[in-house]
Amino acid sequence: MYLRNAWYVAGWSADFTRALKPETLLGEPVVIFRKENGDAVALEDACPHRKLPLSQGQLRGDRVECGYHGLTFDGRGHCVAAPTQPDRLPTRARVRSYPVADRYRFLWIWMGDPELADPGLIFPIENFDNTSWGVTDGGVMDIRCHYLWMVDNLLDPSHVAWVHVASFAGGGTDDEPLTVEKTDRGVVVSRWISGRPPSPYYAGLVRFDGDCDRLQHYEMCFPAIGLNKSVYTPAGTGGPGKPPVAETYVNISYNFMTPIDEGRTRYFWFQHRNTDPDDREISEQMNAGARVAFEEDREILEAVHRGMAAKTSPNIDLGLDAGAKLFRRALQRQIDSEKAVGLSRTD
Repeated sequence: MYLRNAWYVAGWSADFTRALKPETLLGEPVVIFRKENGDAVALEDACPHRKLPLSQGQLRGDRVECGYHGLTFDGRGHCVAAPTQPDRLPTRARVRSYPVADRYRFLWIWMGDPELADPGLIFPIENFDNTSWGVTDGGVMDIRCHYLWMVDNLLDPSHVAWVHVASFAGGGTDDEPLTVEKTDRGVVVSRWISGRPPSPYYAGLVRFDGDCDRLQHYEMCFPAIGLNKSVYTPAGTGGPGKPPVAETYVNISYNFMTPIDEGRTRYFWFQHRNTDPDDREISEQMNAGARVAFEEDREILEAVHRGMAAKTSPNIDLGLDAGAKLFRRALQRQIDSEKAVGLSRTD
């Protein structure tokens, strides 16, 4: 069900402090906190004695004390104190420790084999430190659906014509043909739409008047990271292989899906644009507009999850599902391979 040997977003870095914060990630209970030096720690949120969540205990320095009988664990998950038997630490008293890393304002977590947790494998965000690019604060929401329904949605440029009429829709989003490409990190579904007005969301953001050529670039990367790139350029200047011109506007929406369990997904996002790096008003406007659109997605996806879980007749696929099906197959091969070599925990 899940690819475990991969980096997932556990949350915004700023949301983790010296407090014990319980989370459920990929169906596993995890407690996250920061040590006195600011480094993050993620442990299995279950004392090995009677499985009381460690998050219901106390943080003592850099150690977690269980709130039932005081078993105490360090950041590696080793039991370092047992007050009821101080001279005999229980040999099997340890909890799992998960590798974590702070990057791009996120705290990332590795849910698989710790020995494979290379921070160099964290998804790269180009131009993140480029001061000429503007960035939004982003957001987070829990969606009551399986994460793969969200993956399907983020590989489907066509849905904007019906779900996001007042924001991302526009001429050509309902019927222009799509190109599907498999890459070494996932799948890209894209199309150029030529000589049409900008979509409502971007109409006040582009730096030119009149019609545009528009690229919809919907990319999904393993394990569940969506990169949606919108390119707007004056009509006649865009198209496959054409270089950008001075007026070309680029906005990239980064979307990070972390499965909570089979029926819930935590969705993180932010946007990165090649203009107006210091314009706070534009950033807030874009962020607010994106949240409205993502709320529209949430309503649809939660209904899809309920409908597919309780279907009384077979569902069908459309041509627009080609990219999502390609990604699912590639992801499943990785999951199967992981399980075959014993690197995945039992779901």
